[in-house]
Amino acid sequence: MESRTFSRYSWIDFAFSVVGLGTFLLDWGSDLWLAKVFYSQGDFFWFGVLVGLMVLSSIVVQMFSWFWFQYDRELPGFSGQAAGAGSVFCGDRVKLFGLLHILQLGFLCRHISAIRQGFRVWWRKEEGSGYAVYLTHDLSMLRLIETFCESTPQLILMIYVMLCTNKARTVQFVSVAASTTSIAWMVVDYHRSLRSFLPDKAKQHWGSSLIYFLWNLLLIGPRVAALALFSSVLPSFIAPHFLLMWLVFMLWAWQQRTNFMDSAGGEWLYRATVGLIWYFSWFNVAEGRTLGRSVIYHSFITADVVVLLATWWSYRDLVQTEAYALILLIGLPCTYLLGLLLKALYYCCFHPKLFRLLDREPRLSDDVPDSDVALRDFSVQDGALASQLLNQRMAHLAAQFYTNRRTIRASDGAKGAEVPHF
Repeated sequence: MESRTFSRYSWIDFAFSVVGLGTFLLDWGSDLWLAKVFYSQGDFFWFGVLVGLMVLSSIVVQMFSWFWFQYDRELPGFSGQAAGAGSVFCGDRVKLFGLLHILQLGFLCRHISAIRQGFRVWWRKEEGSGYAVYLTHDLSMLRLIETFCESTPQLILMIYVMLCTNKARTVQFVSVAASTTSIAWMVVDYHRSLRSFLPDKAKQHWGSSLIYFLWNLLLIGPRVAALALFSSVLPSFIAPHFLLMWLVFMLWAWQQRTNFMDSAGGEWLYRATVGLIWYFSWFNVAEGRTLGRSVIYHSFITADVVVLLATWWSYRDLVQTEAYALILLIGLPCTYLLGLLLKALYYCCFHPKLFRLLDREPRLSDDVPDSDVALRDFSVQDGALASQLLNQRMAHLAAQFYTNRRTIRASDGAKGAEVPHF
């Protein structure tokens, strides 16, 4: 198990970076196009809401990017690798990078830097694979944050506008399709990023990716639809609903003692963002078994979805919604239930259960199935890991996502002693 290595940068990583940049630009382009349409047609309220979502999302993402830039500058050897790669993430360009973040271009700059470094590593066979992988891990997390801060709320807004007007323009369909594409790509990309911290034996297969994508889509879709339907009948209550649940979720994240960021201010930003993500989808933030927390979360969200749908059903326009009301009332809960069943299937059959094996027993075979995979101690960059940077932030999330609290016995030294594991 200790001989296993983590994945190196490949053409698939490069393709994901390029497609990720493409979906990001497509999403923002469709948003700007839609904002122009709202403004030109005098829909100033929707124009303001859409622009507000875009600005708020951008500020949050830039703040995470800047925090990480500050943290990374303190890592031994990071500045040297960044400078050697010709990246903007090096010490003598701090002012330039800060200006880019103020101009809301830091995230785009990271995308371009990752693609540039990835091209040098994959196509030109140059050094710096560890740094290229490091950049792609950060991008996957930033895309996750951007998706739930901007793309998902925007999707709710678009559905809400179509419900209220009982019609849809072509630009609205384009915007909804772009947001849906961005969300779907983020789910697969983020999952793949976490998987890359596992030994090569546990690389993510397409079947696992498909199941993971489907259960997330089937859980997020009904949640988004229920929020949009509720907003269409009681628009003045959606903001209090969000603020109340966001506060509860943020306090729940604080209660779980998250430690993702390296500063107190950064950690509270992370907890606030986790609260926002939980408003739409489950996101694991703490070590240990997640079954209990997941059951509590999904029970709470299921009850909330039922209340939202019941409220919409009671206050809906009977004539305007006659064609689709009953279908949505039955279809959305069934879709959510199907998503829960697929999630259970994923965790039973496709989700690796990891442990940290400090001393492998001779009788254990190297051919460990994907459901029982050894994991290196992420806190130590020794051996094969010493030659490359290890993204501790994403490694920490991977350890939480694939955690398993079972214990095994060490083979040497303190024989018979129990060893704690991820």
